[in-house]
Amino acid sequence: MDTKQRYTPLLLSLELLCCLLGLVFLTPFYFLVVNAFKKLSAILLNAASLPQSWGLGNFKKAWTAIDFPVVFMHSFVITALSVGLLVIVASMTAYRLVRRPTTFNKLLFTVFVASMIIPFQSVMLPLMRVTSLFELRGHVYGIVLCYLGFGISLSVFLFHGFIKSVPLEVEEAAVVDGCSPYGLYWRIVFPLLKPIAITVVILNVLWIWNDYLLPVLVINDAFTTIPLAVQKFFGQYLRKWDLAMASLTLSTLPVVIFFLFLQKHIIEGITAGSVKG
Repeated sequence: MDTKQRYTPLLLSLELLCCLLGLVFLTPFYFLVVNAFKKLSAILLNAASLPQSWGLGNFKKAWTAIDFPVVFMHSFVITALSVGLLVIVASMTAYRLVRRPTTFNKLLFTVFVASMIIPFQSVMLPLMRVTSLFELRGHVYGIVLCYLGFGISLSVFLFHGFIKSVPLEVEEAAVVDGCSPYGLYWRIVFPLLKPIAITVVILNVLWIWNDYLLPVLVINDAFTTIPLAVQKFFGQYLRKWDLAMASLTLSTLPVVIFFLFLQKHIIEGITAGSVKG
């Protein structure tokens, strides 16, 4: 019996449709990159055309104008601290909720899931009052705590589904061998969570690195991130699209490389977490 899938016209149509959708999603990157090499006048005349020359003049000006190494480090520190805390706190929380299915823990997990549907705009004003009350505004730890609060729900949800697929017999064997509760988690359970942990890292890095609204509300100019720095190119009477595109290209490049390097773990983590449910 031939088990190979026949190449049908329907399959060809689906492949062509996927290629077309891929081109649609790549269109913003095209406009970003080509306009990063063009002068402002050329962008205003025809933003879709290729640049006449591929010089690095815009990148040099943008690098100096926003002090790119400094703002890059600010974004990196905030993203690294926030994502690291999210992975640690969310994984430990989800592990406790799965392995101790009490009524309270089930209710708590329901609250985590329900909070995912609350739009950020509805809590902006209370957030401003709370951050001011606890003196969190203008500090790195303030923005990190905010990211931890807003990102914990999705992270717990993803870890919760994955931990259900971890065999309980492995933990029981470790306990019989004399492993402590903390040793059981960090030495046995957490290494098994690598696929979903990488998934959580990727999703939160893409969110936090490119976020503009929360940093503009919580931190000040003393700790400017890349999205806040790019805003300097847009004034009341002049918009420097050429320098803005160059800055955004520089800031996007490391995240794109990071995503392409780890993207295979997204599907692996989500599908593995759906084995049990």
